Amino acid sequence: MIIHTGWKLARRFFGMTKIDAARMNRDDSKISDEVVQHLVSLLTSDVEIALEIQASNPEGVPENIVPTVAENCRALKFKSHGFEKE
Repeated sequence: MIIHTGWKLARRFFGMTKIDAARMNRDDSKISDEVVQHLVSLLTSDVEIALEIQASNPEGVPENIVPTVAENCRALKFKSHGFEKE
C-alpha cells in the first residue's frame, strides 16, 4: 500500500556504472541483487538492461580473435558490434 503524502511519486529510474572486466561476475551479481531485483519486484515495472562493451588495444587485436568475437556476438544476438582500424 502506497500512502500519498502530496509529493509526486518517482516514475522512472535510470543508472549507469562502469564494471571492471576482471570482476564482472561479482559486480553484475551485486547490481542484480541490490538494484535490479528491487525494481523488477514491482509488478507494473518495465525494466530494461543494456550492456555496452568498449575495448581498445594499442598493439592491435590479433587476427584470430576478431572472427571469434564477431561470431560470438552474432550468436548472442548483439544489436550491434564491430571492430575499428585506426
